[in-house]
Amino acid sequence: MKNYKITVNGTEYDVVVEETTGGQAASAPAAKAAPVKKAPAKKASSGAQGGIKVPAPMPGKILSVKVSVGTAVKKNQVIMILEAMKMENEILAPEDGTIASIDVNEGASVETGNVLATMN
Repeated sequence: MKNYKITVNGTEYDVVVEETTGGQAASAPAAKAAPVKKAPAKKASSGAQGGIKVPAPMPGKILSVKVSVGTAVKKNQVIMILEAMKMENEILAPEDGTIASIDVNEGASVETGNVLATMN
């Protein structure tokens, strides 16, 4: 048995995988993935950059920015669209707050983990 932590659309799951030999499947019931609660994001002091960072979940190209600096956003509101592998991916606000900075322009290429925006 091996334990893995997998993140799908921002939700972490603990997964247990059983290795088998000889191509035979084990008779044990299938493992169920259970969501893991994340620690809440830290609130930032006011400033040019917010303390809540919105990172790129994958490499790609910014197709459009849907909000501007100073915009109040709700949790899971679309703040920009990232194209990756010919698919449009919505980048969502991780929590309620105000956009403190937009750190990318439309058409910019980004790598996994690059900060796209910050929030207060």
